[in-house]
Amino acid sequence: MTTYDCDVLVVGGGIVGLSTAYALTRAAPGTRVVVLEKESGPARHQTGRNSGVIHSGIYYKPGSLKARFAVRGAAEMVEFCARHGIAHEVTGKLIVATERAELPRLHALVQRGRENGIPVRELGPAQIAAYEPEVRGLAAIHVGTTGVCDYAAVAARLAELSGAQVRYGAEVVRIDRRPSLGVAVRTADGTVLRARALVNCAGLHCDWVARLAGDDPGVRIVPFRGEYYELARPGLVKGLVYPVPDPAFPFLGVHLTRGVDGSVHVGPNAVPAAAREGYDWRTVRPAELAGTLGWPGSWRIARRHWRYGAGELHRSLSKRAFTEAVRRLLPGVEEADLRTAPAGVRAQAVLRDGTLVDDFLIRETPRVVHVLNAPSPAATASLPIGREVAARVLASLPRR
Repeated sequence: MTTYDCDVLVVGGGIVGLSTAYALTRAAPGTRVVVLEKESGPARHQTGRNSGVIHSGIYYKPGSLKARFAVRGAAEMVEFCARHGIAHEVTGKLIVATERAELPRLHALVQRGRENGIPVRELGPAQIAAYEPEVRGLAAIHVGTTGVCDYAAVAARLAELSGAQVRYGAEVVRIDRRPSLGVAVRTADGTVLRARALVNCAGLHCDWVARLAGDDPGVRIVPFRGEYYELARPGLVKGLVYPVPDPAFPFLGVHLTRGVDGSVHVGPNAVPAAAREGYDWRTVRPAELAGTLGWPGSWRIARRHWRYGAGELHRSLSKRAFTEAVRRLLPGVEEADLRTAPAGVRAQAVLRDGTLVDDFLIRETPRVVHVLNAPSPAATASLPIGREVAARVLASLPRR
């Protein structure tokens, strides 16, 4: 008879992994859950390095996991923060068209928002100024359910509330899965843990963990670094201001975000990173870079979107170019107003044909559930995502 150290092993201590652990113990009290996180604490990568926005769900295709989970998750995240004393604010946001060519896309967002059940108000130039006196545009929409919070604090609270055993400094290096028995995981320090099932919430490394488990994820994580500045004159911005996004890309463009601490972050752009955790140009991991370059989808993205990529690269290397992009929304900003802030890296799943996976992607194999695409708005949607993953893994567990 196999002896198990726990019922479910969760790989990854970001907000999605910790929300999954929380959901597992809520849905099935008594379930023994262990979370393995390679860093010395929670939320060290995507969770703790984003702009802290609670997204409304307006951008996402009606009926998609992103749309359903973001709309539901935004309300739940506000309630969770309020109940647990975590810094947050429902600020609303403006999405601003600065060129006539953007007006049809702005109107399409109004329709999409209404289809997703999100309150949206259309604004003219004078009404934009009433919300944001320093912002200029031809038209805008106001989305009242958008907010900001401290996602690192949310992740830490989920870790506490889950009742799971969270092991930090526990990097997974080997997985042995036997569908009739369960899963055995070895960590870098030689510890072996046996579980009845495993959940892969490894974010930037989720495709690699899937292969360790013997599964072909069918996607490759291509890391895109998002570089931020902090506004030296935060009084220029009262809340959240976004450009009209290009629907061909999953990135929202350079935007302005007043955080819970009153600081205003500007960004991010989106440039390919030379490492999964490549937070600056100096960080290069040859094996990871080779993995990105060796994936056919990476080259197909480059061929298809080289003009867009060249613009992002220019803004990364030139502060002046970045400032000009910001001036489209905020004409009064000067280059000296932008102070370098910590960057983040987006774990973007890419198919072999170069398609950027648009929706959240969750796949099941015997004894394992893989979360293979959970970039923004995954933090907003983390509570519903956690419940979805927990339900799948609990349904897959054989009866004792």
